[in-house]
Amino acid sequence: MASLLQDQLTTDQDLLLMQEGMPMHKVRSKSWKKLRYFRLQNDGMTVWHARQARGSAKPSFSISDVETIRNGHDSELLRSLAEELPLEQGFTVVFHGRRSNLDLVANSVEEALIWMRGLQLLVDLVTSMDHQERLDQWLSDWFQRGDKNQDGKMSFQEVQRLLHLMNVEMDQEYAFSLFQAADTSQSGTLEGEEFVQFYKALTKRAEVQELFESFSADGQKLTLLEFLDFLREKQKERDCTSELALELIDRYEPSDSGKLRHVLSMDGFLSYLCSKDGDIFNPACLPIYQDMTQPLNHYFICSSHNTYLVGDQLCGQSSVEGYIRALKRGCRCVEVDVWDGPSGEPVVYHGHTLTSRILFKDVVATVAQYAFQTSDYPVILSLETHCSWEQQQTMARHLTEILGEQLLSTTLDGVLPTQLPSPEELRRKILVKGKKLTLEEDLEYEEEEAEPELEESELALESQFETEPEPQEQNLQNKDKKKKSKPILCPALSSLVIYLKSVSFRSFTHSKEHYHFYEISSFSETKAKRLIKEAGNEFVQHNTWQLSRVYPSGLRTDSSNYNPQELWNAGCQMVAMNMQTAGLEMDICDGHFRQNGGCGYVLKPDFLRDIQSSFHPEKPISPFKAQTLLIQVISGQQLPKVDKTKEGSIVDPLVKVQIFGVRLDTARQETNYVENNGFNPYWGQTLCFRVLVPELAMLRFVVMDYDWKSRNDFIGQYTLPWTCMQQGEPAPLTPGQYPSSGCLPNAVLLPLPGYRHIHLLSKDGISLRPASIFVYICIQEGLEGDES
Repeated sequence: MASLLQDQLTTDQDLLLMQEGMPMHKVRSKSWKKLRYFRLQNDGMTVWHARQARGSAKPSFSISDVETIRNGHDSELLRSLAEELPLEQGFTVVFHGRRSNLDLVANSVEEALIWMRGLQLLVDLVTSMDHQERLDQWLSDWFQRGDKNQDGKMSFQEVQRLLHLMNVEMDQEYAFSLFQAADTSQSGTLEGEEFVQFYKALTKRAEVQELFESFSADGQKLTLLEFLDFLREKQKERDCTSELALELIDRYEPSDSGKLRHVLSMDGFLSYLCSKDGDIFNPACLPIYQDMTQPLNHYFICSSHNTYLVGDQLCGQSSVEGYIRALKRGCRCVEVDVWDGPSGEPVVYHGHTLTSRILFKDVVATVAQYAFQTSDYPVILSLETHCSWEQQQTMARHLTEILGEQLLSTTLDGVLPTQLPSPEELRRKILVKGKKLTLEEDLEYEEEEAEPELEESELALESQFETEPEPQEQNLQNKDKKKKSKPILCPALSSLVIYLKSVSFRSFTHSKEHYHFYEISSFSETKAKRLIKEAGNEFVQHNTWQLSRVYPSGLRTDSSNYNPQELWNAGCQMVAMNMQTAGLEMDICDGHFRQNGGCGYVLKPDFLRDIQSSFHPEKPISPFKAQTLLIQVISGQQLPKVDKTKEGSIVDPLVKVQIFGVRLDTARQETNYVENNGFNPYWGQTLCFRVLVPELAMLRFVVMDYDWKSRNDFIGQYTLPWTCMQQGEPAPLTPGQYPSSGCLPNAVLLPLPGYRHIHLLSKDGISLRPASIFVYICIQEGLEGDES
């Protein structure tokens, strides 16, 4: 594939013109539009830009960071400038993660098409690359960066500089010996394959070599039987057969002769360990593997809070881009705060704040376009309606006309059901969550009894923007505000709420006596956490038959997040997150919903679906059986720099392992730090965790740069559910095989398949390949009678 890329770079007319460079306007806002010169670098992997045609250039973006290319008509920003800049000449570069889009306007339609076609071609090529091809391209990229004078050769001085760029602190004499060994032409420089050989010598992994040689009779190759022994003894592959071993050899052995002889070289062995088959995440959990025919309330549902915001909740920007990003990452419940707008058109924004406003009809059109690009399972529109009767009618008309058949406007079978439908039954349907009139309620009753329209966040913000009234005026103003915040519900909008009628929560007893399965209550994080402490088991039982939505505290004006784990522990289905804000909390959310095809629905454990469940998230007791996780953190590979602007800085990495689950299971441990080595650090330390409720546990690996003067800097992370680690068959160990970490002596060891690579993600959830950590993992499970 790397050679295919090189072929395209020398033959494709669009790519050839892009390598020559073109001027384009870079657009950030209505007032910020600058002319810049963009050029595709010769490696085909990076685009640079400069202020002038022959000016000093700097990297603009990497092709591997690009998700897709959109034309100008699909850009919210460029559409707003249509009278000033021609839409046909504009396009948008959309990046993975939370990086802002790049809007560009070319000098002609043809030039715009050249860049759109060329960039999409490169994105498709990079997406299709396998591990080895990505590594080859990564090497090519490093060569380009290290070859400072761009002569296609690398001197030892340039190699020394490159080592610092690559996070390597190496003895100069040793580095020179590797350089000389690779310089087979004895030219004093490295070219092409010579640089590849230098890199291989640089990345030689003693710990993998030792493992390889422990199963290889001659130290040069693994025969079919030897590789089969490794898969059975170390990886604990279930039902491991010669056919599986042959399939893996054929997939990962780079040499044709090795494939023909059914042997695996050291390079093939390493390629296998670094592949998806050697990943910590169980490949069986990546596609949709769970039962999708149970009622909606039996699932955790990926949910977003204030989805329209791409910034903070006071002055941040509202944008349909928030909905696009949420839906494309598998979010299935999005929030829409709707207010009266000019010219009779409802608008969406965070009420009583300075956040910008977008049209409700644009939000609906965006949802219609992107709802099912990532997942076929139902999308829920959580409406917070603050509109007048007239604009509610407009809302209903937009929902009906724009969504068309996607909108669920009647029960599935036309009669009142006895339980919520399943995700499977609601495939490719959009459901409205909101207030609803019923035959038993007249308008006056609905206005007085319905759930308050203002969430805690809006009430808190409203108080900041208003002066404190005199005491004697307080009661009158409260009554006026109540009437103002609760406009009479329009029947046309009410009729679109089918299974998700919003109701106020009073108590679990009140819900049980007065509410139905199709009604849903919302809780602030503060209230939900208090209920978990005061009545955890009642909350669990409540969530077995009715949906609950939890939203962040009104004090989180910076759009920070809470930890969703505590709410999942009680079975809360819709734990709404500020998805635009990166951090530990979103890592946990992303890790949790990475399973099951990333479809946005995860089946709750059976003890959170049983209406008579005795489970209490604060005091879990039997029948839960404690397990002990042993993690040997062995080594790291090609860790990125924390500060890329400082060429001479090298990281001092350590690995922190965190468990999130019920309170008793939440824990963290870390390795020592390795000084001045981010390229191939070795730790070789074993960490030990005891977990009471593994069905709810999340496991997070974080690599940090140690800093004795301040807090450690984040390098990369990977988070996954405990249940999605690859499971091996139980295998009892003799006492001599137990690690010396003081863990359970009276146990059965279940090696999860031994040696695994953990491929790190950035703070924004973007792959940092080839950055990874190499670990050996196993689990001890208590014997019958072992008290939890």
